[in-house]
Amino acid sequence: MKLLAIDSATEACSAALFLDGEMHERFEVIGRGHAGRLLPMADELLRESRLETADLDAIAFGRGPGGFTGLRIAAGIAQGLAAGSRRRVLPVSNLAAVAATAARSAGVDRVLVCMDARMGQVYWAAFDCNGETPVAVTDERLSDPAGVSPPGDAPWFGAGHGFGNYPELETRLAARLSGVDPSILPRAGEIARIAAVDLAAGRGLDASRALPVYLRDDVVHKR
Repeated sequence: MKLLAIDSATEACSAALFLDGEMHERFEVIGRGHAGRLLPMADELLRESRLETADLDAIAFGRGPGGFTGLRIAAGIAQGLAAGSRRRVLPVSNLAAVAATAARSAGVDRVLVCMDARMGQVYWAAFDCNGETPVAVTDERLSDPAGVSPPGDAPWFGAGHGFGNYPELETRLAARLSGVDPSILPRAGEIARIAAVDLAAGRGLDASRALPVYLRDDVVHKR
């Protein structure tokens, strides 16, 4: 399987090339300038592997939730590359990508992801990471930090910069958390791993459906 993944939903910018289980990735925290950096990242990876987009099986991207401009950049690039090479697209939840990173790094199965949505709000969802890919056990939501409420009674591992930027989250949920890593940002590598499972299951979409998800506009979509 040959799969390219890109992401620019947060201050991080990343691209990854998944080649038959081997991962090659570019990851930078740049704050701004994603439009000028993301496509060159992808081109570098393809060139180093002596591949063209027509050699790929599909193109994946972080579909959100995240920053409006960054989501449009990633979706637009994915749509353009996929349409030009007649390849399928795989939109992947950025919250699921954070959950996958947390599960991998901390060795946990239950992850509560909270990402800073600015304007005093967070994007959040709870994930079961016991299978091949994270499965959302809540809807992906946009709320004030006070509105974050993980389900059930068992503890959750907190992940995402929502915990770092809104410390009251960790304080309020202390009894429900087994640990917290506020440093985790979405990465194209994790998006590629999730997308590879989706592609194998036949969940690839037409390029025209490379659409971002904006929770702030009350558009809620599960991966």
